[in-house]
Amino acid sequence: MPTSRPPVQGRKVRFALIGCGRIAQNHIEAIARHADRAELVAVCDSDAVALAAAAQKSGARPFAGLSELLAADLGIDCVVLTTPSGLHPRQTMEAARAGLHVMTEKPMATRWQDGLDMVKACDDAGVRLFVVKQNRRNSTLQLLKRAVAEGRFARLYNVAVNVFWTRPQAYYDSAEWRGTWEFDGGAFMNQASHYIDLLDWIVGPVESVMAYTGTLARNIEVEDTGVAALKWRNGALGTVNVSMLTYPKNLEGSITLLGEKGSVRIGGVAVNEIQHWQFDAPHEMDGQIADASYQTTSVYGFGHPLYYDNVINTLRGEAHAETDGREGLKSLELLIAMYMSARDGKRINLPLSY
Repeated sequence: MPTSRPPVQGRKVRFALIGCGRIAQNHIEAIARHADRAELVAVCDSDAVALAAAAQKSGARPFAGLSELLAADLGIDCVVLTTPSGLHPRQTMEAARAGLHVMTEKPMATRWQDGLDMVKACDDAGVRLFVVKQNRRNSTLQLLKRAVAEGRFARLYNVAVNVFWTRPQAYYDSAEWRGTWEFDGGAFMNQASHYIDLLDWIVGPVESVMAYTGTLARNIEVEDTGVAALKWRNGALGTVNVSMLTYPKNLEGSITLLGEKGSVRIGGVAVNEIQHWQFDAPHEMDGQIADASYQTTSVYGFGHPLYYDNVINTLRGEAHAETDGREGLKSLELLIAMYMSARDGKRINLPLSY
């Protein structure tokens, strides 16, 4: 959508970071990687200890609340939300009313209507809404996306996504919002959100979904385990299998595609290794397989700096947003459909009613 704010020219893009918890560190480091074109001018958190640590690490001005930050005249271009997911809608609307662009971590919201309202609020305010999908920038997934786009699989038959990680009770106990429906969402919505995103981004629009969820071992409101069966509009069938109960540590984050003329499995702890890549005909991209795989101990991957590169270029008027609010709605819609299916015990057809 068009924006009423002029492109940032002749100076650095100014970001403000709201929320100084786990994932915020990736954002601080990503902005620092682009110090020639961007700067972090403010950080915000209600937790004084986390706020002080972020301010010391980044050199940004600290604020205890979003309203206080927005009232300060810092010339901010974009507010970055790394707060609990259930807070994203209200904070997005507050920032949009102040005339600022918004970048929100995943999931953009925990309710379907909230996601729609966020997009509308930014449209009405003439500002951009970005949704962080840094895994799309993984070199392994970029290669897979290209293979699908260029038709190397021909017809797709089967898709399997597995997210076998571990989140101990101490993880959920570390903050009151974790493991709640209102602010967090469960294994599907929080931990597997980036993998749910791959189902539409790589394979295409989903026609229908059926799901089961269970809270098998953790003392939380939401699910620690979930499974889903999907049918795509292109005829492919597939599964999503997610558990935060893997013993004793994170095991796998993978996607497997089986097609008429090719089969690929990208695995590792976070889709970081091309473990199988076979097609009926050779192609120049096959020579990039070894370089695409990388080692990581982090389930977040290394995509945040690449994601910021696109956001910065977009705000400078030099690029189009790769993952805007409307793109973010696609994975939220699928997540909500999965939860509706698990709750009501029936197949959910897509799209949901707008």
